Amino acid sequence: MDKGLVTSQRSLIKSSRLGIMEAATRSFKKHWQLYLLIIPPVLYFLIFKYYPILNAVLAFKDYNVTKGIWGSPWVGFKNFQLFFENPLFWTLMKNTIFISGYLLIVGFPIPILLALAINEVRNQRFKKLVQLVSFAPYFISTVVMVSIIMLFLAPRLGFVNVVMNHFGMDSINFLGEPGMFRSIYVWSDIWQTAGYYSVIFLAALAGVDPSLYEAAKVDGASRFQKIIHVDLPGILPTIVVVLILNVGNVMAIGFEKVYLLQNPLNTVNSEIIATYVYKVGLLNANYSFATAVGLFNSVINLILLIVVNSMAKKFSNHSIW
Repeated sequence: MDKGLVTSQRSLIKSSRLGIMEAATRSFKKHWQLYLLIIPPVLYFLIFKYYPILNAVLAFKDYNVTKGIWGSPWVGFKNFQLFFENPLFWTLMKNTIFISGYLLIVGFPIPILLALAINEVRNQRFKKLVQLVSFAPYFISTVVMVSIIMLFLAPRLGFVNVVMNHFGMDSINFLGEPGMFRSIYVWSDIWQTAGYYSVIFLAALAGVDPSLYEAAKVDGASRFQKIIHVDLPGILPTIVVVLILNVGNVMAIGFEKVYLLQNPLNTVNSEIIATYVYKVGLLNANYSFATAVGLFNSVINLILLIVVNSMAKKFSNHSIW
């Protein structure tokens, strides 16, 4: 009796597996073009995103080139301890969080306001012109962008200082002033990316139910009242998701632009975790230390992402998961 029951269960399992394989085969034959399209991105993430995660073990080892990653001796949390005990640790944390927080607080609302303003424009030619002018800077490479900033803010022949001198003011070495570095970085980044990120919110505005605008018009609502009571609630889910993703990247501030704008005069406010890892960890070939700092950075971002997502789900009923 027991043997017959076991045999029947095995046959059921086997038949279910065969059914799944047959269904998968039929689906592949029917939609092979779609499967062919997703193969490159899947391979990209597997090779360049998920496989390198295995090498994070380097943070817990004293890397030796001849022995390789897996053959190098274990040192536990020694590399993390070296980073936490470093005299520059709190300076790096402060600079990274301050620049990222500044960019988040100032830079996050501006694409939303720009999208709302563009959405209210009725002249289609002017609307397209504004979109083009605000969107175009996003395609400027980081190196070119930094070159433009340096030329504009040059102490002697920079456009800004030439205008200041014309009005009788003294020249200022903007990139040599530590207190100005954060504002230069943040506002130039906003100018470059605001138009691009506003497209996300414009797409969300396009999905708002037109009947809501008609109802608001019948009720005698002004344009400002339509924005407050129709537009903003309509794009709230998108705003929450973008905010969560931005907060989750607070510690992952862009390395290239900071490094290129950096000089010995502004290092006190411009040295962040990413540039420190590059200088100390990679240029000095201390790969284990660099991996440990990078892993610490990623863990902080993950914690922030989980916390903000939980808070958003609790207070707004909108979240990533």
